[in-house]
Amino acid sequence: MAKIIDDETMENVCILAKLSLSEEEKEKAKAEMQKMLDYVEKLDELDTSEVEPMSHIFQDENVFREDVVTNGDNKEAMLANAPKAKEGQYQVPKTIG
Repeated sequence: MAKIIDDETMENVCILAKLSLSEEEKEKAKAEMQKMLDYVEKLDELDTSEVEPMSHIFQDENVFREDVVTNGDNKEAMLANAPKAKEGQYQVPKTIG
């Protein structure tokens, strides 16, 4: 059963999207949304029972490098710049009473 975009639905969309549209703009947007829904409904008619699910349309693998730490743990040098340090951590003033 085809879902019809009515005036009430269009008004709710405008409220949720915080849009202020003229009547002409609402009619145009309503027609465009109806076309989208009709297209999705048409796609639902396709038999995809023999199609293997996939997570992405491309078969490419991750081409990014591994996340490898190259500068190491330089805790002592970082703490040397701290105004105060306590037990190997930055010591800051208490901000909540």
